[in-house]
Amino acid sequence: MRFQRTGHFKRAYRKLDLGQQNAIKRAISLMSDNINHPSLRVKRVQSTKETWEASAAMDLHITFEWEGGTITLKNCGEHNKTLKNLNRKKGQIFSS
Repeated sequence: MRFQRTGHFKRAYRKLDLGQQNAIKRAISLMSDNINHPSLRVKRVQSTKETWEASAAMDLHITFEWEGGTITLKNCGEHNKTLKNLNRKKGQIFSS
């Protein structure tokens, strides 16, 4: 599995505290091993065709697009704030 990070994801990640950043790292590691791991609770975001979400902790989520073997990480943070900005323009993509 190949991962890319948008500029928005990188900025949101930097704003998280160290514990939250570690939870995000663990979730991404799980995603690379098994995208269907039960603790991730991966599901398509309602009212979208291409955006998915995964849970890193109870109120800590990652949104992403998944195409073939590539996952583009779009946002991370508190559940409601993370889902709020789904209609933003696609940002520049940076490889991880």
